[in-house]
Amino acid sequence: MKRITIYDVAKEADVSLATVSRVINDSNVVREDTRNRVQEAIEKLGYKPNAIAQGLALSKTTTISIVISEKLLAYNTKILNGLMDVAKIYNYNIMFHTTSKGISKMQDVIESIIKSRVDGVILFNDNFTEDEMEVLHEYQIPMVVVGARFEGKKDENVGNVYVDFERLAYDLVRDLIEQGVDDITLMEDRLNLSMMKQLKKGIEKAFEDAGKNFEGYISYGDGYKSSYAFFKDYFKDHKPAKFNMAFRDSQAIAVMNAAAEAGFHSPEDLQIVSVLDSKYLNMVRPRISSYNIPEYDMGAISMRLLTKMLVSDRDQDENRNIEISYTPIPRDTTKEELFY
Repeated sequence: MKRITIYDVAKEADVSLATVSRVINDSNVVREDTRNRVQEAIEKLGYKPNAIAQGLALSKTTTISIVISEKLLAYNTKILNGLMDVAKIYNYNIMFHTTSKGISKMQDVIESIIKSRVDGVILFNDNFTEDEMEVLHEYQIPMVVVGARFEGKKDENVGNVYVDFERLAYDLVRDLIEQGVDDITLMEDRLNLSMMKQLKKGIEKAFEDAGKNFEGYISYGDGYKSSYAFFKDYFKDHKPAKFNMAFRDSQAIAVMNAAAEAGFHSPEDLQIVSVLDSKYLNMVRPRISSYNIPEYDMGAISMRLLTKMLVSDRDQDENRNIEISYTPIPRDTTKEELFY
């Protein structure tokens, strides 16, 4: 028999997840007709909201839930190390939730977080929709979003430790355009759509300020295999862009290898930058330029911020959004004048 979830109730009543949550919590901001519709859906489907309420009413230990996409684990080990080291200092219990594609998995995460009586949540990037995060708001669960700038609804229960990827892209492309380079490609990373949105926005703004239009956003699969296959076929009929921006090492290496096999070499024919640094970028030849982002510090700062939110530290009321700085790492795939 299928387990009935809050998602099913929202669909049956034709309302948002947050509205269902407000009805369950007996909030007075819900219209009476809407409340009746939700309650009818709950009764029709046999949903048991008291199981969630019971979990929140019981005494609880300090438990932190960390939510991350399973495909991003390998790219966020330093952030996780920072999170875990600070968690050990405070003797927190850590509950990991790894997400994958598909709404059923996210339903399980939402239900588990609420029922497990967690005290706080560390959320990587854009795993939850804004509607799903609002459900957690209803239960007053403090959250820290780590990685990209959170562009959703601002709330006193939501903190953000982030890199300004929009500014990173804007500054880089502005410098390129000033150097006479406007043939620029941004490779989509479907595992990091919130970052991609901000990178694209920064590039578009730099082009707009220069009186130009950006048309170099390339969307295809994810990972090395699909990236390499795409560019190997693409370079049969096209020259590579003068400047190629990737978010991860696998994409940057894929475009470099496919271009070299087609007779184009970096940095003479194309420049390449990977936003995230990794050991592999320094192992390949030519070595690929990237950015130094203090990932361990991001993790440690995120857990400390969540800790202060848990104890309602008033000193943090105006400082729940912490920007992390970055520095370029020039290597062989960019020209010397770019980062100097």
